Amino acid sequence: MAAVLPLTGVIRPYAWGSRTAIAELQGRPAPSDAPEAELWLGAHPGDPSTVTRADGPVSLATLIADDPKGQLGAEVVDEFGPRLPYLMKVLAAAAPLSLQAHPDEDYARRAFAAQEADPEAPRNYTDAHHKPEMLVALTPFEALCGFRPPEESAAALDAFGIARLAPVTEALRRGVPGLSDAVRTLLSWPADDRAQLIDEVVAAGTSPLATGLASHYPGDPGVLVALLLHHVRLAPGEAIWMPAGNLHAYLDGTGVEIMAASDNVLRGGLTPKRVDVDELLRVLRFEVLDDPILPATDVAPGVQTWRVPVRDFALYRMRLAADTPPQKLPGEGPRIVLGIAGDVFVAEAVDGMPVEVTPGTAAYVPAETGPATVAGVGEVFVATVAL
Repeated sequence: MAAVLPLTGVIRPYAWGSRTAIAELQGRPAPSDAPEAELWLGAHPGDPSTVTRADGPVSLATLIADDPKGQLGAEVVDEFGPRLPYLMKVLAAAAPLSLQAHPDEDYARRAFAAQEADPEAPRNYTDAHHKPEMLVALTPFEALCGFRPPEESAAALDAFGIARLAPVTEALRRGVPGLSDAVRTLLSWPADDRAQLIDEVVAAGTSPLATGLASHYPGDPGVLVALLLHHVRLAPGEAIWMPAGNLHAYLDGTGVEIMAASDNVLRGGLTPKRVDVDELLRVLRFEVLDDPILPATDVAPGVQTWRVPVRDFALYRMRLAADTPPQKLPGEGPRIVLGIAGDVFVAEAVDGMPVEVTPGTAAYVPAETGPATVAGVGEVFVATVAL
């Protein structure tokens, strides 16, 4: 039987990251020397985590590659292949991220194959997988998520009093059928007029959101595309769900994110990186999102989950009090346990040496470990496959 193992994630230093959030979570001096945007916990080839065995550290990706069925379980390998199908992160945004969307599984497979067959094709895709994702707020968290009713967006743009935005508002007044034209018009806005347009939007003073985004991305038409989306403010413990084709952007705050293990991103503004407007429009789902906030579901005393319609991952939050007896770890297959508060111990159900999980540290539970338990006082998030 494989033991529970300490797992060490990798911090990615993107420029939009916080210099305090991840450092403070892990009990390190803050501010950090550089921005710390994401703590990656998983086996994604871009930055696989490390597990510590009795004979020393090894990449989680290597551990899985050497024994896929033992580490993942036969059912996971049969459905997803010999790879961990999810990636868990702590995301800490001190500045807005790019507007983005992700392809569905079928489109990602076809687009990646076509791209690999044509050396001259734009390099939009890094793999053949979809990337649905969910974020649970650890702090107050702001995001843009999904299209709001087009008539609301038209009213927001009308308030600027800028006559040349009329083609956009006219498209929006056609309702959902006009969303595609509105987005295309904004993202294709003449480059020599973009800075002036955004300056006029800021000068109008009617949208604090547009003013704030323009301070980070002056002259970026994504400032206006952002106004077509829901501006979501999450309290700690609330979640948002980003399925394939959902246009979204994180603005500020810290959260636990879980996603399918892919790095396929189509950007739609608020970025100095390339925006492929045509490809983005092929991926986007032009539909109104009624309620971006995903409710939690209680599954046991002190245990919650957020139900999403994919099998690549499931996420649980466990809160353990001083009088809580050892609890069965939820989920099956390969699991990652991330500490958020307190001092929690993760162990095999029978005679296993426990792994201590403190804030910002993690443990890995291979599938062949079987049942495992958590004990102590604190809070953890558990990532697993939705078997």
